[in-house]
Amino acid sequence: MDFPVYRKYLNNKKFFKILNDNEFEEISFIGDKVVVINHIATLFPDKMFISDLLHDENIAKISSKNEYESYLRL
Repeated sequence: MDFPVYRKYLNNKKFFKILNDNEFEEISFIGDKVVVINHIATLFPDKMFISDLLHDENIAKISSKNEYESYLRL
């Protein structure tokens, strides 16, 4: 798989930029603020979360670089 890969929750409340099998960025919305959190998966459940984001369409759907970056400008 070519990284980065972009995903978003089905409700469009969180956006993800998956950098590799063990690392991702997350955009969350708290009130009217945009928060970006960097995650490094060291534990098995965290690695499974990344796998779920990549492969489970019931959790996340495909997003794009343009959509992801549009929230960074808010």
